[in-house]
Amino acid sequence: MTDFERYYQRIRRQQKRDTLIWSLVLVTLYLVAGRMSEFSLTTLWASMPHFFDYLWETLPVLHFSTLFDSVKTEGSLAYWGYRLHFQLPLIWETLQLALASTIVAVGIAAVLAFFAADNTKTPAGLRFAIRASVAFLRTMPELAWAVMFVMAFGIGAIPGFLALALHTIGSLTKLFYEAIESASDKPVRGLAACGASKLQRMRFAFWPQVKPIFLSYSFMRLEINFRSSTILGLVGAGGIGQELMTNIKLDRYDQVSITLLLIIVVVSLLDTFSGQLRRRVVEGSS
Repeated sequence: MTDFERYYQRIRRQQKRDTLIWSLVLVTLYLVAGRMSEFSLTTLWASMPHFFDYLWETLPVLHFSTLFDSVKTEGSLAYWGYRLHFQLPLIWETLQLALASTIVAVGIAAVLAFFAADNTKTPAGLRFAIRASVAFLRTMPELAWAVMFVMAFGIGAIPGFLALALHTIGSLTKLFYEAIESASDKPVRGLAACGASKLQRMRFAFWPQVKPIFLSYSFMRLEINFRSSTILGLVGAGGIGQELMTNIKLDRYDQVSITLLLIIVVVSLLDTFSGQLRRRVVEGSS
């Protein structure tokens, strides 16, 4: 056996041993966490039929013979969607909420990121203050922000907008300044040697490198914010989530299903559209 083969076998044994040890550690942590949180697979399995029972109750009762009859005919599509005139504007409000909060947050996060990055020569005190602030913003879940803003401003779109914007600023600022820190410093040094100012170095050295990444993260966050805005509506922060919660509380099972269907359709369309737009913009700018 050659020295290389002995070395290879020793490394393989070490890798297998490390894999086994870390697997045991993860399994132990999982069991301990489940024990402390009173999580039980037995209870989950036993309760699973109730979940499917509820889903079955939300399915509308449609009759093929009356499928396309008027809204007054029970069993027709029009009867199932008799609240669409109210739900569609709420879907549009949810989209506006996600779009507005994302646009504002992207603009603020992009500025903060350049001051928070290590390689932009920002004073250490300012850099630490920005990083600590955005860490606090993203640590607080959107739902917690929404509850506080609902108590302060009342039910409506403003609490949802503020909750999404603050959390998005915290999340995107971190992603953005990490992208800036991973950028090559060769263009920066070249511009600095030519006497370029700090703003010019950011504009012509950093920005062309991080622009595709910024755009990609921004589009991804727009998708996330739409999903989050539907959840925020459950606590009165505007959007289609309020309609969903109302239907659940009033046991309007057929309206629960059509509300969920609208959300799924819009999320799918938004994912498809934003994905295509992201690829087109990023590939066109690279």
